[in-house]
Amino acid sequence: MAYSQIRLRILPSVRCLFDKLVQVKVEGLTPHRQVKLRSKLVDDRGMVFKATALYKADETGQVDVCHAPSLGGSYTGVEPMGLFWSMAPETPHIKLLKKNVLSPIMVKLEALSGETGEVLASETNERGYMAEGMKRVPVREGKIRGVLFVPPGKGPFPGIVDLYTFGERLTEPRASLLANKGFVVLALAYMGYEDLPKNPKKLDLEYFEEAVTYLRNHPKVKGPGIGIISISHSGGVALFMSSVLSGILATVCINFCSANTVIPFHYGDTVLTPLPPVIKNIKTTDAGPLDVRDVLSDPSLEKNRASVFPIERASCQFLFAVAEDDYNWNSVFFAKHAAATLRNHGKEHFQVVTYPKAGHFLEVPYMPHCPSGFHPAVGSEVMFGGEPKAHAEAQVDLWERVQEFFKSHLDNKGT
Repeated sequence: MAYSQIRLRILPSVRCLFDKLVQVKVEGLTPHRQVKLRSKLVDDRGMVFKATALYKADETGQVDVCHAPSLGGSYTGVEPMGLFWSMAPETPHIKLLKKNVLSPIMVKLEALSGETGEVLASETNERGYMAEGMKRVPVREGKIRGVLFVPPGKGPFPGIVDLYTFGERLTEPRASLLANKGFVVLALAYMGYEDLPKNPKKLDLEYFEEAVTYLRNHPKVKGPGIGIISISHSGGVALFMSSVLSGILATVCINFCSANTVIPFHYGDTVLTPLPPVIKNIKTTDAGPLDVRDVLSDPSLEKNRASVFPIERASCQFLFAVAEDDYNWNSVFFAKHAAATLRNHGKEHFQVVTYPKAGHFLEVPYMPHCPSGFHPAVGSEVMFGGEPKAHAEAQVDLWERVQEFFKSHLDNKGT
């Protein structure tokens, strides 16, 4: 058979934003022939991620992954984006790293003969982060360090502070992709970035207050207030900011703890001590990484009151997104604690969404699942939990919810 007739197509275009669904088709095959599809990317650290799936051509000699089921490989069944979300690292316990959002992630897709493994056709999907006309502005204003993403157009736009996880320096993918939706987004670093200390002895809320003031005063940002999006350790930062600082209207906390963790948090004379770990609750696993899910002490105990964020003082809207299979810590328990605190003070300005079988790192759509990895606060590899398919579905659902949440609460018409 002439392989020149076989084509692998990525529709509507080989170039798209990272959070967009594409249609992968193979054409020109012998009818009913088995074909193996393979995806591969190399991240900014040089780590390789791969997935494979086995398909059977239809009577016209075509495979359309939006309609045809995978018969085996990294996933099974009809999964239009399975070749993307099911990618796993060749080196275990690695999370996909994208430092520079000025360049796309290149995902090479190949169609191989199901019998010989010979490459029949290939194409590369360029999955970018910044729509045309978006500005990426490094921020060094006073004490604050980060990157500001400003969408094209006259504006003004709603403003959002994007906070990432403990020890991750600065992470731009989510902030840039959110800015494509019509928000001015400040990806804010708070440790280990540029001249910020790598291992600070404490965190000062004044730093985050300065960032809120900077964003609210930016000429492209429309008032009267801004939003915050956070995940993991920074979820606590977002809770403290929302409890104490003015001008915050909407806060998203993803897989967070309702009490302070790891490092003391200061604001003026107020000090929130870290929730003490219960070391005996660390478990070893057959896979190697530690299970630290139940290591944190119960924030509802009287003895831990000095660690709990005073969210009863917050007036913003909250979206608490939690994964039921989070092994970084017990996110469901902490979300219930936060919700109970608000309810007990007569506050109903929150919503909780839970995702069964999803793990800790709920990211933007089609980000490969990270079931385990190095934890900077623990100092070793830990389980993060989740099942790839359920996790991928949770990411798509949450991404839509986040946009809707910010659009409904940061529009100043009703404020």
